[in-house]
Amino acid sequence: MAKKDRTDRQAVIDSIRNKQKGAEKRRGFAIVGVCVTIALLIVGAAAYQPIKDWYDLRAFDSQDLDQIGAEADACGEITTKKATGNQEHVEPGTPIQYEDAPPAFGTHYNVWDGIERKLYTASDRPDVGELVHNLEHGYTILWYDKTVADSDSQMDDLRGIAEKLRGTENLRDKFKAVPWTSEDGEAFPGGQHVAITHWSVGGAGETDTSKQVGVFQYCSAPSGAALEEFMKKYPYLDSPEPTVV
Repeated sequence: MAKKDRTDRQAVIDSIRNKQKGAEKRRGFAIVGVCVTIALLIVGAAAYQPIKDWYDLRAFDSQDLDQIGAEADACGEITTKKATGNQEHVEPGTPIQYEDAPPAFGTHYNVWDGIERKLYTASDRPDVGELVHNLEHGYTILWYDKTVADSDSQMDDLRGIAEKLRGTENLRDKFKAVPWTSEDGEAFPGGQHVAITHWSVGGAGETDTSKQVGVFQYCSAPSGAALEEFMKKYPYLDSPEPTVV
């Protein structure tokens, strides 16, 4: 009888152990499942924006630059202002006060941003003093304010515009779209939300620095049509240092 009792107890112990092992396996599987799910969510979140951007840009595949964004009449008249600051370079971080919002010329940092990147956000934009050096090298810069930055559709238009001007070999594509923030200076005049600027020497090949002007055009929204007209009228060759990329 004692032997039978011991056998029964062992059977109960074995049953409990087996159940515990089964429960531990299920907990292990559950933990692995949760970890895999979290990993997939992290990967999915990281991939979402690039995939969305790619999908949104497909709409612009069949459109020319002048068909993207608002009509050209969303922009006002082009204005100019006598330019100063040619070859006036200072070290990055040096405080510079620009009179215009945004600037089209002036003293600037002794570094500039490469041609590869065409569109920036407030979190990764080069300093204004660096971008003014880009203007000296013949770039056209489209500055956009927070109203545009907060608009998904207008940012899609900017992505489409930047994609049309993508490239590093054709210097006609010297273009950047960058944010203008309240930390940079005053708001754009007239309640406008986009500004296009260029540093002109008064015509390609002109060497008389007294003829240099800053060129400005303000718009209510991004306009590929207005930008195309602007860049044709003020190409990269019409700048103080057009061959420097």
